Amino acid sequence: MGHHHGDRCRLLEHGLVQGLVVLACLVLLLPALPAAASDGPTVSAQVARLYEEASEAAASYEQGRREADAERAHTEELEERLWQARGELGRLHDRIGGVARAQYRSGGSLAVTAKLLLADDPEEMIRGWQLAWRMELTVNRLLDDARQAERRSAEAEQRAQEALAVLDAQAARLAEIKKKIETKLQAAQWLLQDKANRSAAAGQCAGAVRLDQSEQPDGSQWVAPVRNYSLSAGFDSAGERWAKRHTGQDFAVGIGTPVRAVGDGRVVSVSCGGGFGIEIVIQHEDGWYTQYAHLAAVTVDQGEWVSAGQWIAQAGTTGNSTGPHLHFEARVTPYLGSGVDPVGWLADRGVFV
Repeated sequence: MGHHHGDRCRLLEHGLVQGLVVLACLVLLLPALPAAASDGPTVSAQVARLYEEASEAAASYEQGRREADAERAHTEELEERLWQARGELGRLHDRIGGVARAQYRSGGSLAVTAKLLLADDPEEMIRGWQLAWRMELTVNRLLDDARQAERRSAEAEQRAQEALAVLDAQAARLAEIKKKIETKLQAAQWLLQDKANRSAAAGQCAGAVRLDQSEQPDGSQWVAPVRNYSLSAGFDSAGERWAKRHTGQDFAVGIGTPVRAVGDGRVVSVSCGGGFGIEIVIQHEDGWYTQYAHLAAVTVDQGEWVSAGQWIAQAGTTGNSTGPHLHFEARVTPYLGSGVDPVGWLADRGVFV
């Protein structure tokens, strides 16, 4: 027994050292954070700002990539035109060469002069010679036009290639900016989560973090609790992590994702600790309650009135959670066990998730 106990202690010590190393690396990834980065409000604001920057960087990158793709398609079209122009020029060369060879075999211009001198009807011969001369001029003009078209196509294709190179370089720069912001965001997210874990473990909420809401409520009466999510565990689903059945709908989102009140109402509870970690319960005007759980931070206080779409928290993975997500419930009462399927509840209010 003592031998096994010593092994477990060494494993725990090794795990603790690894955890400290990971946290130290995350701190090093945040050169922009001030010295008080461990404070919840500072990290919460940093995460919110980096989320906005990451969103803008992703949008810029996608725009740059679309422009590069469009220019690449344009370049391919010009290459096709250049290939066609060169083919037409080659065919004209072949036809002119055939005419030249035929003229050489028939004696060239000397043969024409001799025919004029020996012709029974010199005027008819002159008319024939003028027709041949005009045809030669036409062929030469066609050849010049083809050469000019080939040159213009080549110049346009060259310009397109240069523009494409510029756009590809720009897209690469935007991708690098996006990557750096996402790296900073990830580091800030885990600092925020570490603060939240300590609050949840102690059962003491850190208090509301007041954040400037970049996206303002759109005036809708009801909204989804988060944006840009994936649905994970659904209502009434079974799993080893739940004593009976799953009592809400999970929205898979990143740590620090803004969580919004789904409708107007009053915050009746802000609590920490237990299976739900940091959680908020809101009572709405129609008498229903909604719960938002496994949070990393809250941005409202108990008793506060909130509007639909207002930021009330930041998502996390506190409590009995296997990864970052928002656990959302719609309840008849503020207490666990009175919930209904939140997906259907939202759908009844015109919100489809």
